[in-house]
Amino acid sequence: MLKPAVNVMVKAARQAGNVILRNMAKLDSLKIVEKARQDYASEVDSLAEAEIIRELRRAYPDAGFLGEEGGIVGKGRSSIFVIDPLDGTSNFLRGFPHFCVSIALVENGEPQHAVIYDPIRNDIFTASRGSGAQLNEKKIRVAERKDLEGCTIITGFPPRERERVAPHLATIGDLLATAEDVRRTGSAALDLAYVACGRADAYFEAGVKAWDIAAGVLLVREAGGKVTDFRGGTAKLIDTTGAASRQIVAGNLKVAEALQKRIVESGYAAAF
Repeated sequence: MLKPAVNVMVKAARQAGNVILRNMAKLDSLKIVEKARQDYASEVDSLAEAEIIRELRRAYPDAGFLGEEGGIVGKGRSSIFVIDPLDGTSNFLRGFPHFCVSIALVENGEPQHAVIYDPIRNDIFTASRGSGAQLNEKKIRVAERKDLEGCTIITGFPPRERERVAPHLATIGDLLATAEDVRRTGSAALDLAYVACGRADAYFEAGVKAWDIAAGVLLVREAGGKVTDFRGGTAKLIDTTGAASRQIVAGNLKVAEALQKRIVESGYAAAF
C-alpha cells in the first residue's frame, strides 16, 4: 500500500502527465526557450510544474518547492518537494517518446518519498524511505549482476559538461571492453528508475541537478541499490537551490562499486 504522501504525489504527477500528453499533438507551435547552450525548456514544462504545485499545495500548504522551472519557493523550510515537471524535454520536443515527471518529498536534505511517472508507458515508479520501491505497485529490485561483464549501462552528455567529454568518452571506451552496451536515453530520472527495476544494470552521469535525481536516488536505494559520486562518496544532500551540479553513479552494490572504480581509473573522476 502506498503512503499517503505518495498517493498525493502520484495524483500530481498524473495531472502533469496529462498536460504533457495533450501538448504532444502541437509540438510545432510550442514556445521554446533556450535556458543555456543546448538546454531547452518549453511552455509545457512550466504548465506541468504549475499543475504539480497546485495539487501538492492542497495537501501540503506549508511545504516548500524546488522546481526546475520555478526555482525555490519557501526557502529554509525543512520539507520541500523537488520537481522536474518534464525530464527529457529535448526528447519531448522531438516527439521521441522517452520522458517523465519526477517528484520527490525531501526532508532535511534527504528524499523521503519519490514518484517518477512515464506518461507514454503509463508507468508509475514509487518509493518511500524504509518501505521499498515499486513499479505500478509491484515491488522492484535492482539487477543481480556480480560485475560489469555483460552489463547494460546508461550515461548522459549534458551540454554543461561538454568540456569534459574526452575523459567521459575514454570511460565509455573502457567500459565497452567489458559491458554489453552503453546507452544514452535522455532522461536522468528514468535512467535511475530503470536501474531500480532492473531494466538497466547501472547509470552514471555528471552535471545533474537536484531535480534530475532526487526521486531516482531514493528509488535505487529502496530497490536495494547503491548511489555514490564519481569518487565513491555518499551522494550529496539535496540542497534547496538546485544550482549545484553533481556526479552520480548508481547500480547494485557490486556493479556500482565496479563502475565507480572504472571512472576513477579512466581519469574521468579527476576531471572534477
